[in-house]
Amino acid sequence: MASLTTHILDTANGVPAADVTIEILKVTGDKRVTLRTLKTNDDGRTNSPVLAGDQCIPGVYELVFHIGEYFRNRRTNTDPSPFLDKVVVRFTMAPEEEHYHVPLLTSPWSYSTYRGS
Repeated sequence: MASLTTHILDTANGVPAADVTIEILKVTGDKRVTLRTLKTNDDGRTNSPVLAGDQCIPGVYELVFHIGEYFRNRRTNTDPSPFLDKVVVRFTMAPEEEHYHVPLLTSPWSYSTYRGS
């Protein structure tokens, strides 16, 4: 079954990023439609796939990670306004692919992502 999953690692503190809001949007031309909004669990993952089965339609998508809110809410954070606010990762789901995993490694000042397995 086709699916899209993600997880977030807080590289500044060396922990999974829990309770982060994630939005998934479908992009068609200039139009962006929010499909779902989820939160990460204590392991930095969502409790269910971001998209699964017939929700995985080939095309362009965006994952929007609300990282600024996460770092503002951390008790150990001394910066009330982190450099990053929302991290947007735009990617394409191809018709022949079965599974996409898009992890985010982040700190208040930087991030990286890749196509995982």
